[in-house]
Amino acid sequence: MPKDAAVEEFAGLVRALKARDGRSYEALGRRLSVSASTLHRYCSGATVPEEFAVVDRLAVLCGADEEERRALEAAWTRADDARRPPAPEPGAEAPSGPGAEATPGPGAGSAPPGPGAEPAPASGREPGQEPAPEPGQEPAPAPAPAPEAAPEPELDPVHARVPGLPPERRRRRRGWPGVVVGALAVVATVTLGAVLLPGKAPRQPAAPPAPLTWTVASDLWENGCGHTYLVRRTPPPPPEAADARSWAAAQGAVDGGKTLVRVSVQGKSAAAVVLQALHVRVVERGAPLPWTAYRMDDGCGGAVTPRRFEVDLDRPRPVARSLDGYDASGQEGRTLPAVSFPYAVSAAEPEELLVSAGAAGCDCRWYLELEWSSEGRRGTVRIGDEDGAPFRTSGAKGRPVYGYDSVGRAWITGENSGQGG
Repeated sequence: MPKDAAVEEFAGLVRALKARDGRSYEALGRRLSVSASTLHRYCSGATVPEEFAVVDRLAVLCGADEEERRALEAAWTRADDARRPPAPEPGAEAPSGPGAEATPGPGAGSAPPGPGAEPAPASGREPGQEPAPEPGQEPAPAPAPAPEAAPEPELDPVHARVPGLPPERRRRRRGWPGVVVGALAVVATVTLGAVLLPGKAPRQPAAPPAPLTWTVASDLWENGCGHTYLVRRTPPPPPEAADARSWAAAQGAVDGGKTLVRVSVQGKSAAAVVLQALHVRVVERGAPLPWTAYRMDDGCGGAVTPRRFEVDLDRPRPVARSLDGYDASGQEGRTLPAVSFPYAVSAAEPEELLVSAGAAGCDCRWYLELEWSSEGRRGTVRIGDEDGAPFRTSGAKGRPVYGYDSVGRAWITGENSGQGG
């Protein structure tokens, strides 16, 4: 592969990771302990990092799986080789000093000696005669031959000696300084990898420790009764809402058109924790699933529309918009004010965030990120489903729709409502 093509291939993979995550160069650089300009040079191909560790941390941070990380390392290896100067030809030696010239051979400025002729001595001495020392000087002892340098021992790559990591992950620099630096980088990589496994979200961030806790419920139905699932094959009768999670997991069902998520947030102590903002990060986007839509009800309503955050996953950069709720249970009804940031939680004052995320044109996997500050510290927690995996929502527009006939105990065709849910 040409040198420029190898570098561009590597830079393109780094740009794709950065675009997938959605954060700025500055925000990602803070997580990776590099400057925003350095990260930009990696993405543009102006620079290839000396070590793979920083790019591997970026891959883990952006949710890359093991296969993507191996492909990224292979591309880095090719780009790193392309940026290195070519090795000298075997046997080629540079002149030993300034002005040093090669000894002319036969034909270089003189005629070759005739047959049987002995070469003339360069200093005028007879052949075999030792030079006489200068008067009053002792002959200088001949210098002892310099010992041959022992070849530098080959060290196993630092990454290969860490349990649980593949042996092919190697480092280019060898020797003790490189081993020490490499070992520290590996410890950081292993620690970060344990916190941010591909496809998993941490329950708590590694540093700084979050002064808050949260719980997640992601298999919610609208008003406790309405929801749409996309399923590959005909499922059993719909479950009770309380059993929705196990039913959906057993059928391999995916939320059709809408996902409702409830996050309960609480401080760990009496100290206030200020929730600064709620972000949505789409980590994977594909075409909507070509499966059949199954509605869990024939339509239901409720007296209370809770306040919530609404998210359009079809947007290039989804935003959580806060909406008012409405309580119609009283005679006149009342508006439930939208949640507005920032606001504080503590151990005695928890808060619930209800997020309604809709999709029509994508099969999206996504996370929530909650920014917090408390007592001079700041941080962000990434929130996934109950298992730490990304939430998943697929558009259901145009798919066949079935509802359940409880009298006939069978799924029957119904009208497609667009997004469903």
